[in-house]
Amino acid sequence: MDDKLYFSYAQIHDTVRRLAGVVNGSGFNPDVIVAIGTGGFIPARILKTFVDRPILTVGLKLYDENNRPASSPRKIQWIDEVEKKLSGKRILLVDEVDDSRTTLEYCLRELLTHRPREVAVAVLHSKRKPKRGAYPPEVTKIFVGQEIDDQWVVYPWDAVDIFDHERRAGALTNA
Repeated sequence: MDDKLYFSYAQIHDTVRRLAGVVNGSGFNPDVIVAIGTGGFIPARILKTFVDRPILTVGLKLYDENNRPASSPRKIQWIDEVEKKLSGKRILLVDEVDDSRTTLEYCLRELLTHRPREVAVAVLHSKRKPKRGAYPPEVTKIFVGQEIDDQWVVYPWDAVDIFDHERRAGALTNA
């Protein structure tokens, strides 16, 4: 076994379900969910089951093809007609992991230029470690599904062999 942290689809779903309960009970009522791709796509879609808001997606890239962090995130995809879709809206930004926080900070600063009414963040996992980035003061709420140690996280949507991944996550014993 390696020193990576594996999560199964069922574990992810359960974390998002609990996270949605916190969001729904917080008084924050988003108009739209914005998913950071690629890691935030699936958590945002599961969250939609419980929060029932439309999803918009943005593509940002922080790591290179060898999983080394770049100096800053780059836009890969952005929202069409962004001003129309975000101005005056309550946005819930979703990503899978708050690691260095640089991607979240970059995306939040971009979103804030379009004058949303309110912005909150939801992440599945937040690593217990100092962050390079910071949440802008305009962010009104931060929702975290689970605090985790500073380990490399492997999500099921990145698996080549899902049965091996699920075994490593402790979800399968005989497959």
